[in-house]
Amino acid sequence: MPAHEQPYHHGSLRQELLASAEVTLERDGVDKLSLRQLAREAGVSHAAPGKHFRDRQALLDALAESGFHRMTGALERAVSEAPPTARARFSSLANAYVDFALEHPGLLSLMYSNKHAPGAAETVVNAGHATMDLTVRLVSEAQAAGDIAAGDPESIALVAFATFHGVATLAAGGMLGDVPVGDVVNAASTVFWAGLSRPV
Repeated sequence: MPAHEQPYHHGSLRQELLASAEVTLERDGVDKLSLRQLAREAGVSHAAPGKHFRDRQALLDALAESGFHRMTGALERAVSEAPPTARARFSSLANAYVDFALEHPGLLSLMYSNKHAPGAAETVVNAGHATMDLTVRLVSEAQAAGDIAAGDPESIALVAFATFHGVATLAAGGMLGDVPVGDVVNAASTVFWAGLSRPV
């Protein structure tokens, strides 16, 4: 179809652009992302993406926000499907986070980048807080049940995230040797939980 005959938009173009952008991000890196290229792949005019994203940065910000929402959804499902004990739910949360990080390394890097447009930065950060809020809630519930010692739930949740993000980073870089990443996650979770447990 000649360029001047390409449709201006079609269907759920925004979602299609985000999905295609993520494929490019994971395959070629963030520098290769182009709204014009995404428009060509979607079979629409080069102006069509402007209906949804004013520029490339807006696309990246939306992709990061979407990533946080998807990650939070994955962690919530993992927690809801875990055995109903605080320890098991925490372990499921940790494994789900590392799984997501390893499945979407390019997206995760974008999500935690500080190169967001000023107007979008708060939105992206707020989307990221939903995941942290889930972790804080698990810690608070475990403290209320007497499963772990008292302490600032937000600080504990932040350290937990740093721990498992570190495991994911090592695994992605091939730094775990022959040790299965699941074994490392479970060992780290066990050690972390033991440090939070009340003295007997």
